[in-house]
Amino acid sequence: MKLKKITCALFFMVTFPAVAADKGTLTIPTTAVTGNPLGVGSDQMVVPISILNGRELSLKRENTLAETLNSIPGVSNSSFGPSVGRPMIRGMDSDRVKILQNGVNNLDASNLSSDHGVSIDPLIIEQIDVIRGPATLLYGGGAVGGVVNAIDHRIPKEKLQGITGRGEVRYGGANLEQSNAAVVDVGTGNFVMHFDAYNRDSKNLRIPGNAISNRLESMQVWDPAIDVPVGGVSEGGYAIYPTNHGRKKLLNSQSETRGGAVGASMIFDRGYAGVSYAKHQTKYGSVKEPGILLDMDTDRIDFASEIRDLGSFFERAKFRAAYTDYRHHEMGGGEIHSTFKNKGIDGTFELAHAPLMGLKGILGTQFDNGKFDAIGHEAFLPNSKTNSQSLYVYEELPLNQHKMTFGLRHGKHEVESKGGGEDAQFGNPSRKKFNTNNAAIGGLYALNEQWSLTGNLSHNERAPSYFELFAKGVHTATGTYQEGQSDLKKEKSNGLDGQIRWKSGQDSLTFGAYFNKFSNFIGLLSTDSTEPVHSEDEGDITYKKSTFSGIKAEFKGVELEGKTMLTDYVQFNVRGDYVDAKDKTNGGYVPRISPLKLGAGLKYEFDRFGARLDVLHAFKQDRVASNYNYQGGKELMTDAYTNVSMMATYKLPTQLNLEAFTRANNLLDEEIREHTSFLKDIAPIGGRSIMFGLRGEF
Repeated sequence: MKLKKITCALFFMVTFPAVAADKGTLTIPTTAVTGNPLGVGSDQMVVPISILNGRELSLKRENTLAETLNSIPGVSNSSFGPSVGRPMIRGMDSDRVKILQNGVNNLDASNLSSDHGVSIDPLIIEQIDVIRGPATLLYGGGAVGGVVNAIDHRIPKEKLQGITGRGEVRYGGANLEQSNAAVVDVGTGNFVMHFDAYNRDSKNLRIPGNAISNRLESMQVWDPAIDVPVGGVSEGGYAIYPTNHGRKKLLNSQSETRGGAVGASMIFDRGYAGVSYAKHQTKYGSVKEPGILLDMDTDRIDFASEIRDLGSFFERAKFRAAYTDYRHHEMGGGEIHSTFKNKGIDGTFELAHAPLMGLKGILGTQFDNGKFDAIGHEAFLPNSKTNSQSLYVYEELPLNQHKMTFGLRHGKHEVESKGGGEDAQFGNPSRKKFNTNNAAIGGLYALNEQWSLTGNLSHNERAPSYFELFAKGVHTATGTYQEGQSDLKKEKSNGLDGQIRWKSGQDSLTFGAYFNKFSNFIGLLSTDSTEPVHSEDEGDITYKKSTFSGIKAEFKGVELEGKTMLTDYVQFNVRGDYVDAKDKTNGGYVPRISPLKLGAGLKYEFDRFGARLDVLHAFKQDRVASNYNYQGGKELMTDAYTNVSMMATYKLPTQLNLEAFTRANNLLDEEIREHTSFLKDIAPIGGRSIMFGLRGEF
C-alpha cells in the first residue's frame, strides 16, 4: 500500500509540471548501445543486436521481460504462465542466455527453475539491448545463446539542472492488469538523484476455451465419482499432474508486484560515480499447482563509476558492481513449503586503451561470488557456492569503411556443494573447478553506402552450473526427479554467424543465418530408470528419473527483419525466424524449440494520432524431442496459430505532455500455445483483450 501511494504521488509530480507537447513523436532519453564497449552504433556491430527504447519500448511493455521482447526475431518466451517468463534466444535458455541489468548479472533463480520469475519489471526499464548469438567474450562463457541487457537510469551519468521524469498508468488486458509507474530525476548540476516506483496487480488470465489442450486431454485419467479429470499418465503409466486448470480462465494465474529505487551520482567533467538501491517484490500463483503461491523479494545495491581522458596509454576506466540478496518462498495453505535464497556480488572493471597500430579496444576483468541456499522438504538442491574470475580482451581494427574485431577470454570457475540434505541425499561436500577459454573473430564489410556484410566465428566454453552438477530430488514444478552429474565436463561449441544488411534513410532490411555445433551440450534428459519417493501428503509416488547429461547437438537457423516507408505516414514492417536444433547423440530434436514464425505489420503516424496493425503466424511445431521428460510424459506437438494485434495512440491537445494509448491483443480470439512454454498444454496465452493507458513525460 505504501509503495502504491508513493507511485501515485510520483506520477502526479511527473505529469503536473509537464510542458506543452509539439506535433513530433514523444521521446524518452536513450542510452548508447551497451553491446559494444567502444560505444559504436548498432549498425556497426558485428554480432546481431536489437534495441528497444524510447516510445517504442514504452508501448511494448508487458508483464515480463521475455513477453516484452517476444517481437524480436530469434527471441521467444519460455513462460510458466502469464507472470513468469525467461527469454529464450535461438532455442537456448537457462545459463546460455545472460540477463543483465546495467551490464551486471541479474542474480535471481530464474535460470534454475521454470517457475521462478525474472526479478526485473519492464515498467521502469529505459532501454533493452538484445545480442543474438554468442556473446561470451564480454559477458562470460555461459552466454552462448545471447545476452539481454535491461538498462535503467538509477545511477545517473550526465549532469542535470532541474527535474525530469515520466509516468504511466494502464488498465485492462486479458488479465485485467492495473499498473502504474513513475520515474523522476532531480539535479543541481553535478549532483543528480533518481527515484522510481511501480506496482502491478493482475487477475486470473482470461483464455478462449479450456486450459488443457486437446492432445493432453486425450491422455487424462477420469474419476467417475466426480466426472472430472484428476490426472494424466505418460505412455509408461507414470503420473503427470492434476489438470483442473479452468475453462475461460486460467486458475491461479494472478500476481501482485511492487518495487522502487533511489539512486544518486556525482558528475565530474571527466566521469561520474554513483550508487543505487532497489527493491522488487512479487507474489504470483503457480499455474501448474492450484493453491501454490510464490513470494519473491529482491534487494539490490549497485555501484558504477567511469573516468575518461586519463591522459596515458589507457584512455578510460569503468567499474560496475552489484550486490543482490534474492529470496523466495513457495507457499501452500498459508505454510512455507520451501525457500530459495541467492546472495552474491558481481562486477566488471574495464580499461580502454589508446589506438595501438590501428587497434582500439579494452582490457577487462569480471568477477562473481554467489551463495545459493535451498531450505525445506521440496528442496532438490544442496546449498552451494559459485566463484568465477575472468580476464578478457576485445579489439577493433578499422579498415577504411570496413572493420575487423577479435577477442579472447579466460575464466576460472569453482562450484562447491555443501552436501547433506534429508537422509544425506546430497552426499558429502564436493568442489569442482573448471577453466574456460573463449575466442571470436569477426568482420564488417561495407559493399557500398547501403549494403554491408557481417560475419562472426566463435569458440565458446561454459562451466556447468551448480544445479547441473549437484541436483538430486523431485522438482515439483516440473514433476520430475532430477539428478545432476558431478563428473560433467564443460560445455563446448563452435559458432558461425552472418548477416546481410541494407539501409537507406528510414528503410532497412536485415537477413541473417547462424550455425552452432556443440561437442558437449548439457541438457536434462529422461532415462529408463525410476525413483520411488515418499511424501507425507501423497504417500509413495514413482517418478521417472531425468539426468543432466552431455550430448552432441547442432543449432541452426535464419532471421529476417525489415521496414520501409510506403508513404510519408505509413510504414510496412516484416519479421521472421526459424531455428532447427538436433540431438546428434540420441537422434531427434532438442525440446521446446520455437516453430517457424512469419509476421508483418503496418504503422501509421500523423500529427497527434498513431495506429499499428500486426499479424504474426506461427506454424505447427511437430519437431519434438523423443528423450524429453516433463511432467512424466513426452513432449507434444503444438498447433499453428495466427495472432492479430492492434494499437492506437493519441497525443492529448493539452498543455501537458500526455499520450493516451489502447492496445488490443489476439483479436481472432485464437487458442494460442507457445511451444517454448513449459506449460503450453495447460496454460495458453490470453484471449481477445483490450488495454487502455496514459503516459506522460517532461
